[in-house]
Amino acid sequence: MQQTIRAPEVQIKEFPLFEGAQNYERITEQITRIPMERHPLAWTIMFGLGFIGATSLVMALAWLLINGVGLWGINQPVGWGFDIINFVWWIGIGHAGTLISAILLLLRQAWRMSINRFAEAMTIFAVMCAGLFPLFHTGRPWVAYWLFPIPNWLAMWPQFRSPLEWDVWAVSTYFTVSVLFWYMGLIPDLAKMRDRAKTHLQRVVNGIFALGWRNSAIHWMRWEQAYLLLAGLSTPLVLSVHSIVSLDFAISIVPGWHVTIFPPYFVAGAIFSGFAMVLTLVIPFRILYPKLQEYITMNHIDWMAKVMLATGWIVFYGYLCEMFFGWYSGVQFEQFLVVNRFFGPYWPAFWALILCNGIIPQVLWLPKVRHNLLALFIISIIVNIGMWLERFVIIVISLHRDFQTSAWGMYTPTINDWWLYLSTIGFFVMMMFVFARFIPMLAVAELKELWYRLYHGHNGHAHAPATQHAPAPQGGGQ
Repeated sequence: MQQTIRAPEVQIKEFPLFEGAQNYERITEQITRIPMERHPLAWTIMFGLGFIGATSLVMALAWLLINGVGLWGINQPVGWGFDIINFVWWIGIGHAGTLISAILLLLRQAWRMSINRFAEAMTIFAVMCAGLFPLFHTGRPWVAYWLFPIPNWLAMWPQFRSPLEWDVWAVSTYFTVSVLFWYMGLIPDLAKMRDRAKTHLQRVVNGIFALGWRNSAIHWMRWEQAYLLLAGLSTPLVLSVHSIVSLDFAISIVPGWHVTIFPPYFVAGAIFSGFAMVLTLVIPFRILYPKLQEYITMNHIDWMAKVMLATGWIVFYGYLCEMFFGWYSGVQFEQFLVVNRFFGPYWPAFWALILCNGIIPQVLWLPKVRHNLLALFIISIIVNIGMWLERFVIIVISLHRDFQTSAWGMYTPTINDWWLYLSTIGFFVMMMFVFARFIPMLAVAELKELWYRLYHGHNGHAHAPATQHAPAPQGGGQ
């Protein structure tokens, strides 16, 4: 039997990425125990609410298939409504997962290791919610396979000049790579769950998904190579996916859409809303599971708030550019759009957007606000509401006043629009709590590697007493 060398518990104060005295065994024990022990009552309540939402989603989709998209409030000229608003909103939320996991990994940002598993799970579930809307907006989801270039007897080949086709490839690629990247990071932790399982069923299930991991040197080498490769593949997706979504709008001649700033503007907005959603999830989970507070410290919260503040400024700059472009263009339709956003029938949505995304986030300049969990939680929810309003303003206000006054019309979402949208939120909540129930919420292997580097110092000098030596971080089998 392999002898386990117990590392001393050492608290390293000059590296604020951990709280309390830690060692390899404690990190493994604290994080892997959460899915194995009895969950608190709050978990059951939140999962129950999410399950009600997921059941409601199935009912909403079934009702939609029976009656068609006429249940929605879309009309002429507003052919895009809640379906596309919610699609872009959910895709944006999913962007923080890839950013934290892939880009910050390649940039060697150590603080990502405490939140990347959360963000990756959030990405997968958000993309699942997003994909529903364009799928059912086609009106015939049962022939969605026509969007893929597969041989078929009808010879219905995709129209590659269609933005809908671009979305199919962008979203499917993004979802596939995100799942692979998330699962690749899970393999060493699933091996730990296998070796610590208390029941035969847990041992078998975790053993299957651990793919025979035995903590050998060749396993670690192959794992690191595959992980970095997937990170390299994921990084361009952060920029490309939401850029492609923005081009759905930018290639048109609709006032307010026909601008070249949309790709970077949409990407910044996606990261903005994504980090807001990470904070919305992390803060309650830190309270629900106090053990996580040792690894998701207030410094992690502070850094996420700073990223949200920086990306919020980029988004607000995009708002100013939209106003300037409309005025400077000299085109009466573009100039009218600016006035219509300010004083038109949907003016409350526009000014609420400016309040939520432009004014309220400025309080994040204050360190006291960034270290106040309640204030941060409220601000993150406000930002998510503001980013939803941004998509509403871009889509509805641009469409409801067509080039000719005879084609003007108003858009009013129906109860079925709200039903489907709120049900996807319920499904998202349910999946996040299922994730917390069965899978380690933090990346154990990566946290132990980080602890090893901090323990020995960047120059190889241990911060602990010279007579104490910590073993290399272990994977499965510990």
